[in-house]
Amino acid sequence: MNLFEKEAFVTKAAEEFENQSPEAVLKLAVETFSSLTLACSFGAEDVVLVDMLQKINPNVDIFYLDTNVHFPETYDTRDRLEQHYGTKFVQVLPKLTLEEQAEKFGDELWKNDANQCCNIRKVDPLTDILKNYDAWITGIRRDQAPTRANAKKVEYDVKFGLIKFNPLAGWTSEDVWNYIRENDVIYNPLHDRNYPSIGCTHCTRQVAEGEDPRAGRWANIEKTECGLHK
Repeated sequence: MNLFEKEAFVTKAAEEFENQSPEAVLKLAVETFSSLTLACSFGAEDVVLVDMLQKINPNVDIFYLDTNVHFPETYDTRDRLEQHYGTKFVQVLPKLTLEEQAEKFGDELWKNDANQCCNIRKVDPLTDILKNYDAWITGIRRDQAPTRANAKKVEYDVKFGLIKFNPLAGWTSEDVWNYIRENDVIYNPLHDRNYPSIGCTHCTRQVAEGEDPRAGRWANIEKTECGLHK
């Protein structure tokens, strides 16, 4: 598709599929794009999409950004999902190891410049992997954050120049957990310990009762997104 065709597809699909189920949106993605991938962080939303996608087309690539500083529980969730579905997730690593990053930018860059750290360990690797695809699938929901409130189920990702599918955009957290329970989906046990949103170990903390679900991400600094979604 050229840019005009992509924009026309997005405009039509976003309207037609606004009230459709996540499975319907995933089927549209699978049937329209042979070069398609799912970005998985092993959070609640993403394991739901993994389960749905395995039932629709288990051959679609699923990748994860391995920052080298995920929680042990996150890596364990990856391993259990791979074993359960008999699949292998694509590991995407930063160009710099943690040691090389420290040598170049100083120790604990995540404290001194969280944005730069996210760029090195997440945004740049995502940019590299997405060059191999025409479309990608994400687990973002509109009610997760004000920055995501206007997300459409099908949209054109200007930042990466490809079609972006957000099948769960219209779902609530309750919808996600209902699906997990009803389908016995494997999930990250940190969710049971007051970690509703899970990122890297250095930049994620438990959320207290009454706090915003994303309050545990980049706490005490003016940052709410890692830069993957704009």
